[in-house]
Amino acid sequence: MNLHRTATAVAITALLLGAGSAFAQPDNATVQRSRPGAGKGPAVKASSPVTLNFVNADIEAVTRAIGVMLDRQIIIDPRVKGTVTVYSEQPVSVAEAYRNYLAALRGLGFTVVETAGLLKVLPEADAKLQAGSVAVETSNTRGDQILTQIFRIQHENANNLVAVLRPLISPNNTINANPGNNSLVITDYADNLQRIAKIVAAMDTPGTSDIEIVPLKHAVAADLAPLVQRLADGGQTAGAAVPGQSSSAVSVLVDPRSNGLILRASNPTRLAAVRSMVDKLDQPSTDGGNNIRVVYLKNADAVKLATVLRAAFAAAASGGTGGNGTTGTSSGGLGSTNTSFGGNATTPTATSGTTTSTTGASTASTSPLSASAGPSTGGFVQADPSTNSLIITAAEPLYRQVRAVIDQLDARRAQVYVESLIVKIDNTKAGQFGVQWQNLFGSSGDGSITGAGTNFGTGLSNIITATAAVASGTSGVTTALSSSSAPAGLNLGVLKKFGTHYTLGAMANFLESQSGANVLSTPNLIALDNEEARIVIGQNVPFVTGSYASSTSSSSTVSPFTTVDRKDVGLTLKIKSQIGEGGTIRMQVYQENSSVVSGTSSSTNGPTLDKSAIETSVVVDNGDVIVLGGLLKDEYSDGDDGVPGLSKIPVIGNLFSSKSRKRVKTNLMVFLRPVVLRTADSANEISLSRYESIRAVQQDLQPAKSVLLPDTGAPVLPDPKAPVGKIVPPQPQQ
Repeated sequence: MNLHRTATAVAITALLLGAGSAFAQPDNATVQRSRPGAGKGPAVKASSPVTLNFVNADIEAVTRAIGVMLDRQIIIDPRVKGTVTVYSEQPVSVAEAYRNYLAALRGLGFTVVETAGLLKVLPEADAKLQAGSVAVETSNTRGDQILTQIFRIQHENANNLVAVLRPLISPNNTINANPGNNSLVITDYADNLQRIAKIVAAMDTPGTSDIEIVPLKHAVAADLAPLVQRLADGGQTAGAAVPGQSSSAVSVLVDPRSNGLILRASNPTRLAAVRSMVDKLDQPSTDGGNNIRVVYLKNADAVKLATVLRAAFAAAASGGTGGNGTTGTSSGGLGSTNTSFGGNATTPTATSGTTTSTTGASTASTSPLSASAGPSTGGFVQADPSTNSLIITAAEPLYRQVRAVIDQLDARRAQVYVESLIVKIDNTKAGQFGVQWQNLFGSSGDGSITGAGTNFGTGLSNIITATAAVASGTSGVTTALSSSSAPAGLNLGVLKKFGTHYTLGAMANFLESQSGANVLSTPNLIALDNEEARIVIGQNVPFVTGSYASSTSSSSTVSPFTTVDRKDVGLTLKIKSQIGEGGTIRMQVYQENSSVVSGTSSSTNGPTLDKSAIETSVVVDNGDVIVLGGLLKDEYSDGDDGVPGLSKIPVIGNLFSSKSRKRVKTNLMVFLRPVVLRTADSANEISLSRYESIRAVQQDLQPAKSVLLPDTGAPVLPDPKAPVGKIVPPQPQQ
């Protein structure tokens, strides 16, 4: 190897002693002093030029040499193994030698990060997790060293830049956007970050020019604005914009006060073109005095809005059209039908020997949601419900006033998403202890015998009933079991043979029970502001309201029939919400939870219902939880049956008594949390979160793999991110 005579090389004699065989081979790197015979010296200064000649040298040995040059400690990750080649034809500075070393490591999939003043050599995939160097806006670091840099975006959308810059980032490194302060966080090599900084600076420029207000002389601003916007966008329809990008380079808004258009474009040239377009479209009307115009509504109900406009412009309409006209009929809605809890009674039909009703479904499930409204007639404003549009007959000045009011009223109405939490906790503890005995004195052949004993309870819990069942054999036991249940718990008995039959001489019963229930119901619903919503989850139970049976005179044929009234039994929630300007929500709430009491379905008078209901009006802030009401009940009962006198004797008295205790604690609370959804994005976010939660549960409930059974799979909701028209549920594996 030829060394430059005027260059100062590095003596690493001390390092050679610890570098191992990597420096023993003639092909491996050697770094020598330019002055022959110089002894051991301190670490090389950063200004001293060096000549590198590491050929297939061990990475650890080369790293130690670089650490001596930098006078820095370098830690090597145990996963970093192999050989590396680093050389230079001419003497270079220590900083340049370090950059050559980093470039060689990058080619092998390794890199160097700086943390707490230490340099670490580790795999590139882990560098983004351990990089301690963070730069804001600018960085002076160069070379193939991993660091994190934050770019604050002033004009462009940070999410838009992510799609542009991601292909320029190394696969193992990351780029993320923070929508909160519109910034980018990028972890990559220092040299690449400098290139990205130039790209960001070039793209982060103001995207729009100043606004310009164009007053209109002939056209109506609200009518002209959609046309100008569509022409400026090149004929694109609403919703054609690419997600994550700006919808248009031109923004067109309406100024109702001056009947003008507010224009904003990406550059002055584009703005001048749109301004010229508006001038060409703002021409006098050529319809020959036709004052009939059709306005299609976006959000409001045409029939209701027509009534409001006729009332608001009564004086103007009478002066311009000769009368206000009649008021149109309002369309039917959920409130026009009977939505009270319990359903509707069915009409009886006399059919021989059957219980009848008109249909198998309740009236609420078969009736339409709202009656079809007819067109409202009369007045200068009429409504066409089929197209949800208004037909306005008015002169130009009056039409402009009406149109300004329509634009303000035809706004997107907010919605209210309501979560209702019904929590019920039951805890029951019971204990029972009793001793019964019976004894007969005499023999089976005696004319008279004497008996004595105690008995408590009913059914088979009573020793006399149980003795009779035992004495009757198998049939007697079966009959007794069909009419009563055996006592629960530990039962001890003594059988005594009397003649050919066995009887119970004594019976003891021990029982301790504890039961609990924890029920959480969360009925959720969503409704428009100031509209009523109702949800019913349960059963439609029939209740007999009457019956009739008649017999004809010619025969004994009986023709009975029964009238039935069906009622909804289960969980019912009715809410009407009204959103205030301060963020508060006024709610009228009716919540009911009912169930059929067990064992009463076959009763002559019909089943008995267990019912709890709350009807109230509350005010709650958006997103807050409010308690509607509840019940906290603690019941205790006990029983003590015994023989007078004998049952009071200590210890022995237990043989002549039966005792029981029971405690029931019930906690029932109802909570409500409303959330205002003012935009489509907020409603979509709520819907997707509920959709994903149900989908995750379905994925967790897939059947386990079995060698004997085929993999049929279980239904799973389709992926909501699938393209429109491509949502297909996954098919089971064959």
